[in-house]
Amino acid sequence: MKIDTAGVQAFIAIAAQRNFRVAAAELHITQTALSRRLQGLEAYLGVKLIERTTRSVELTQIGRDFLPRTRRLLEELETALTEIRETGKALRGDVAIACVPTVGVRYLPRVIQEYSARYPNNRIKILDHSSYGVADAVLRREAEFGINVAGTHDAQLVSVPLLRDRFVLICRDDHPLADHKRVSWRQLERHPLIFAGQLSGNRPLLDLALSADLPKLRSYYEVQRSSTALGLVSEGVGAAVVPSLALQREAYPRIRVIRLVDPIVTRSLVLIAPRNAHLSPAAQALYDQLLRHARVPIASSAGRRRA
Repeated sequence: MKIDTAGVQAFIAIAAQRNFRVAAAELHITQTALSRRLQGLEAYLGVKLIERTTRSVELTQIGRDFLPRTRRLLEELETALTEIRETGKALRGDVAIACVPTVGVRYLPRVIQEYSARYPNNRIKILDHSSYGVADAVLRREAEFGINVAGTHDAQLVSVPLLRDRFVLICRDDHPLADHKRVSWRQLERHPLIFAGQLSGNRPLLDLALSADLPKLRSYYEVQRSSTALGLVSEGVGAAVVPSLALQREAYPRIRVIRLVDPIVTRSLVLIAPRNAHLSPAAQALYDQLLRHARVPIASSAGRRRA
């Protein structure tokens, strides 16, 4: 059904003014254009709404019954359009984003706090998934955009570099390596390790980086989430290789963070969004704010940003 809002506006103006000339002036159109709009609406409805003589303009019975409904409908439409326009101007609304879990530990909270200070009425829904789950959530439009590990993405998605994150070794303060400031991958060969599992988005990056001169690492335990590795390390199960962003030192005071060298292995995080999609104003504001935080080349283990 095609809603003839122009015809409805013409009908309401004529009904209010009972004068075609005044009604046309109110709508800033000619009397001829006004008559055409009314005729088009009447033709579409198949009824007569206005009876016009040389001396008077009167509503038919159907016109009188129709008038309050049209006024209410136009008022609701105008209210809805105003709300949408004002929401866009004020960048108000709810936002759903997807991200790999480590992003939500230390990096994302800083951005969200800043965003919430500027837009206190906006709610943010965070879907923390594996790399595959992040891409899938964005493709399904469950999230407007996502933060994912860089890699091969679906052709329907576009990615923008966000930051690089270094892999580090974590161990408890009673571990043999706890006093080291840095260790090589070779030095890990004789120690039981907690390593990223095959379903983790970090595993392909580690395998690729170490494939040229692969140390014989003793991967005793495999986990899909860095948070699980942190819990195991804090209980003294072993040492683990995790992204720097995964660590909240305050939550695990006995954990020590050691830089891994020879080689230094990093991962890149990217913003992903549907190709040619238009984000809502509220989501666009958060997306832009994340980009403003995209100047960090490598996240340090202490969580500070370096230019």
